[in-house]
Amino acid sequence: MNTHAAPHRPGRTGHAVSRIAAWPFLTAAVISLAGLLSTYIFFVKTTTGQFIDESALVEAAAARQRIGVQTAQVLDLLPATSVVIAAFVVLFVTLARRRWKAAGIALVAMAAANLSTQLIKAGLPDRPNLGVNTLALNSLPSGHSTLAASAAAAVFLVVSPRWRPAAAFVGGSYAIAAGISTLINQWHRPSDVVAAYFIVAFWTALAALPVMRTGPTWNVWLGAAAHWASRRWWTVLNLVLALASAAVVAAIMTSSPMPNTNSTVSYFLVGVAQIMAVGYGLTFAATLLLTLPVRRRSSR
Repeated sequence: MNTHAAPHRPGRTGHAVSRIAAWPFLTAAVISLAGLLSTYIFFVKTTTGQFIDESALVEAAAARQRIGVQTAQVLDLLPATSVVIAAFVVLFVTLARRRWKAAGIALVAMAAANLSTQLIKAGLPDRPNLGVNTLALNSLPSGHSTLAASAAAAVFLVVSPRWRPAAAFVGGSYAIAAGISTLINQWHRPSDVVAAYFIVAFWTALAALPVMRTGPTWNVWLGAAAHWASRRWWTVLNLVLALASAAVVAAIMTSSPMPNTNSTVSYFLVGVAQIMAVGYGLTFAATLLLTLPVRRRSSR
């Protein structure tokens, strides 16, 4: 596959349009697969990983009691409501802007992510017995989290570059909230949620390339100051939240002895921060992946 920029060709608006290189998107897909594999190996195949994961799940009961059962039930509706919201936005953008190809690609990627999650969950063996008191049944990846994250990704793919920084942050935050809700309701361990995010990131990276290449006339960057949704602080906020969450994980794990059997919320907080670190980190990377190429192209 030729990944070099092709000669400029005029678009509908009369501006020069160059071919989007494939290597950043393929690299992002490979990194996502590596993240998925690493998550599985550490949290399922090692004693330390299993202990951290299971402790977070057990301690989630205390968090559920503090926020109340009704609040927890509302949180459990987030994955389903995200699909409804995403379907409305994708349909509106498709009809209003006639982005049929982008919508089709985004929906295929969404379906592929959810199908992959179910196939992986069914294909993986039971969790090995490593001396940790845990359910042996495999629950990785989380179907709820995949549903929410893939819905947010579909919106992210079909909106124009000027909307993508804001759409990434809002959609990413919604998917992260949905992932945390599965932990609070004790549906899934933190690693199940993280694995789901990596699956969605993989398919989003692969889908982004044809979306960018088939829509050169609307995949144009007008500058961060051109629209409120394009402001740089959307992207910076993703990075800040990702780094802050990673710092929380590091601080708690270095200050808590292993195993910390007296803890009631420490590992739960680690699980929440872990979900936020990966979720916002991938959101930050996705924003750069789908804005930098068009930014370079439109500046030529």
